[in-house]
Amino acid sequence: MSRSLNQSVRKPGDARNIDIDPFESDFNMQLAQPLSRSVRLNGFATCLRLESIYWAVLERIARANGCTVNSVLSHVDREVHLRHGGVKNFSGLVRVICVVFLLNGVDEADEQSDGQQ
Repeated sequence: MSRSLNQSVRKPGDARNIDIDPFESDFNMQLAQPLSRSVRLNGFATCLRLESIYWAVLERIARANGCTVNSVLSHVDREVHLRHGGVKNFSGLVRVICVVFLLNGVDEADEQSDGQQ
């Protein structure tokens, strides 16, 4: 890959100071390990490969809905086909849904704490 002339190349350890370090010192690298699971999407058996952290979020989504991870994934598959005619990267869609779920939870918690002040 080539860089344009006006982009500087940063060296390791040359990071600018940031207030919140997204890579904590006790970061669990196991969360980033891909894990393949056999799932049924609306009756069809398939294999889905996601990082462990996304499987954990899917389990939270399933618990919040009182159902199984397979039910959540079947719902996502069905809805994306009904609303958008399908998706080329189902794993990517699942990752985005997990992040949106977490962000919505953070937003709701922020709103609740703002309302209590």
